[in-house]
Amino acid sequence: MTQPVILTAALNGSVPSRDRTPHVPLTPEEIADAAVKCRDAGAAIAHVHARDAEGGATLDPEIFTRIHTLITERTDLIVQISTGGRADLDAQVRAIPVRRIQPEMASLTTGSMNFPDQVYANSFDTVAILAQAMVDAGTKPEMEIFEAGMIDNALALVEQGLATEPLHFDFVMGSRGSQPATARQLLFLRESIPPSATWTVAGLGRWQLPMGVLAIGMGGHVRVGLEDNLYYRRGELASNEQLVARMARIAVEAERAVATPEEARQILSLS
Repeated sequence: MTQPVILTAALNGSVPSRDRTPHVPLTPEEIADAAVKCRDAGAAIAHVHARDAEGGATLDPEIFTRIHTLITERTDLIVQISTGGRADLDAQVRAIPVRRIQPEMASLTTGSMNFPDQVYANSFDTVAILAQAMVDAGTKPEMEIFEAGMIDNALALVEQGLATEPLHFDFVMGSRGSQPATARQLLFLRESIPPSATWTVAGLGRWQLPMGVLAIGMGGHVRVGLEDNLYYRRGELASNEQLVARMARIAVEAERAVATPEEARQILSLS
């Protein structure tokens, strides 16, 4: 039987602003409202970033806690919090929300790379600190893979006792300064992870739709949302729920069911 496809809604990220789109949710209440709509559209996971009162990226654990509480009170979604470094590159600061909230999932970038506007530094020590926080919290990491070498870094965490198999990977593709969004690269990535692992594709910008379609056909899972892509089609701004609903329709047409949050928990081996 073909495995249902898990749809992750990356609701807001650290970069999208109201100047670029009116649809990006910024406050905890707006983020929770968007999560409810995406759950109705077919999402099983809500990937969230925290924003401060001015809309900027923050790692404030109180704001993260408010977001997590509102979403879990209103939905059965898996809440996956970001430990990304745009707000602060200090590993201990990035680990605080994980230790405080003990969410079901959190993102873990296992290496360094170039963003268009900054170097995203994740030293081995930084990755180990974040991984240990997730072990202590009982949180499953989603290994964020911007380059193929980050797969080996993730596998090394297992050897160090800082992660437990089966691992879950998110292949981030199409970002300037990292791996390309091509079928050839996706096939290589899929063949580079353990057979027991699960994987998701996050195509950035105009690559979100074609890479999501490829992932569905290849048996993987898909991440969509305004963190990665602001447009439904060229020149037409999207909402998070529109992007989720479109991918859900494509999955059904491809004869893959859309996973509920409970089914996603089973597929991802969440406790």
